[in-house]
Amino acid sequence: SKVGTQMTRGISGGERKRTSIGMELIIDPAVLFLDEPTTGLDASTANSVLLLLKRMASHGRTIIMSIHQPRYSIYRLFDTLTLLVSGKMVYHGPAPNALDYFANIGYSCEPHNNPADFFLDVINGDFTATTSTKGHSSDELDFEMWSSARRNIKEHLVEEYRSSSYCSDTRAELKRISQNKECSSQTKSRTITYNSSFAQQLRWVLQRTFKNLMLNPQTSVAQLTVNIFLALIVGAIFFGVKDDQSGIQNRMGALFFITTNQCFSTVSAAELFISERKLFVHEYISGYYRVSVYFLSKILSDITMRTVTSLIFSLIVYFMIGLKSTVAAFLIFTLTVTLVAYTATAMTMAISADQSVVALANILMTITFVFMMIFSGLLVNLPSIMDWLAWLKYFSIPRYGLAALKINEFVGLKFCDESIIQFANSSAGIINCTVRTAGQTCTGEQYLDYLGIESSSWGLWENHVALTVMMVIFLIIAYLKLRFIQKFS
Repeated sequence: SKVGTQMTRGISGGERKRTSIGMELIIDPAVLFLDEPTTGLDASTANSVLLLLKRMASHGRTIIMSIHQPRYSIYRLFDTLTLLVSGKMVYHGPAPNALDYFANIGYSCEPHNNPADFFLDVINGDFTATTSTKGHSSDELDFEMWSSARRNIKEHLVEEYRSSSYCSDTRAELKRISQNKECSSQTKSRTITYNSSFAQQLRWVLQRTFKNLMLNPQTSVAQLTVNIFLALIVGAIFFGVKDDQSGIQNRMGALFFITTNQCFSTVSAAELFISERKLFVHEYISGYYRVSVYFLSKILSDITMRTVTSLIFSLIVYFMIGLKSTVAAFLIFTLTVTLVAYTATAMTMAISADQSVVALANILMTITFVFMMIFSGLLVNLPSIMDWLAWLKYFSIPRYGLAALKINEFVGLKFCDESIIQFANSSAGIINCTVRTAGQTCTGEQYLDYLGIESSSWGLWENHVALTVMMVIFLIIAYLKLRFIQKFS
């Protein structure tokens, strides 16, 4: 059965309680703390939950819980009972002995009354459920005596317990436990221990992450649908580019749109850490898994999704636009598009890892991507930028992606008639066989040279190296942010 979410109906309240208990048992704790595990449950479900806990306790696990007004069938399952009044202890000892203790200090439980209800009545100063052992019934008490008793009940219960054998036994046990323990005034650091290996943690967390990815249409089906839709749109707009002067502009527009789309489509990665912040903090401090395990599971699952969407996007736009028809060119195109998506995703993670609001993370990423677009190499001629601003281009993800796509596409293309190129190449005034006839760009190499892009093999691969280095740096930043965010309050 599915646990369910705020939008999807899932298991019942009792099953949720048992699921929460089961999650805590994953790390096999020696001590299990529970805060009112029966609250909000019907009598039958509450009884089944407590029977489960009782079976666990019988196998050597210590279970400590707070509970409010349990019925008798639940109360009789307790081994030890602790009662508090205004934060002060009024009883701590075996649960079956509690009724005798209260009877000895003057408060007897009426027959057929629930002991749990009786204890609550006593510590709250309500004697209607109490049979006095001092020769007075509640009817014989006048109003003033009753009011005085209600005012003094807390002090009376506290003093009676402090002078009892149960209190002395508890103090003796605490003293025995604390013997040979080093006392230090320095604050001890919180050390989280793990009962499972790194590989085992990664296996289960990764399995859960992929399952959530597949079951969440917002992050899987919707994202894939949007990418296919945009691929069809850009393919239709730039359909069948020609090898002429208009083809240069159309190719540049298509490559710029593809690069920009890959960047902005990664905005969805902002929710990877923000939406699960509370869950991650809870599971981490509980010792479920390491930060590195959670981080790797998110990276691997998101990379898988980015790879699939980038591959489908590339298949559609490449052949609809009619880019260079060689296998090598297509593979380099797909690699570049995918690498741009990876790097942009890593930057999104680095920005959003320590954010708590998705909207704020989206604003920061949008501003960053807009500045990167300006220095991508299409909106402004990069060699013409002033020196005190030119350094910003080295931090532009679209610049490296667009440069690699331009080299991959334009090298070897000719945009003029062969006769014109041959005539120009035979002329003495032409240098390096590069032709500009009547204001026309005749070769792809000439156009790349005009843009200040090196068209050599290293000129292509240096962009991939730059993207890879940026991706690694952003991932390190994201991990460090996730590692050192405040987890303990």
